[in-house]
Amino acid sequence: MAGFDTSACGRRLTEGAALMGLALEPSRQQQLLDYLALMHKWNKAFNLTAVRDPLEMVSRHLLDSLVLLPYLQGENCLDMGTGPGLPGIPLGIMRPDMQFTLLDSNSKKVRFLRQVVMELRLDNCHPVHSRLEAYRPEAPFQLLTARAVTTLSSLLEVSRHLRNSQSLLLAMKGRNPQQEIDELSAGYDCSVAPLSVPFTDGERCLVSIREPDKSENPL
Repeated sequence: MAGFDTSACGRRLTEGAALMGLALEPSRQQQLLDYLALMHKWNKAFNLTAVRDPLEMVSRHLLDSLVLLPYLQGENCLDMGTGPGLPGIPLGIMRPDMQFTLLDSNSKKVRFLRQVVMELRLDNCHPVHSRLEAYRPEAPFQLLTARAVTTLSSLLEVSRHLRNSQSLLLAMKGRNPQQEIDELSAGYDCSVAPLSVPFTDGERCLVSIREPDKSENPL
């Protein structure tokens, strides 16, 4: 594929994963590179991402998604505002034991995701074309992910019907969003963890949010 150097991207991915303490099985690595190649190809017509350089895509898309692996829980995950499938597709490749719903309101991006799922045979990834407010799944999700799509308070509001008291929301942010955390309603269990993504500049952090525990009765 013109403009996409699979060998160079593979070396960057292997080195970055090693720096993260992550060992990639050859089959998983190939799927990640195939996904990146598809994104690079479709990006020319569908404008999937502002990142054009494949090596930069490795760090800003693949590695930036894989950094979430230690924080995953449960059996099903909703990736809100997934765009071209980030972080949902890389996580789905690495965790075939989990089910990932990839939700986005952009029809072109969802069309791309369906092509990815078909070509890579990702039976555990399910693209859905819908706005968050309008999406009505059969049951709440155990895990929800988002890559800085909006403020934390807005994210919690629009996803209220998609969560329950056991759900965990993982929001990827740049700098520590302390002001956003302070604006949340009382009772939310929030924690912030710094994220180190190889070959990227700037701060990155992960905000983990759980619902207020309503099972405990005050004395």
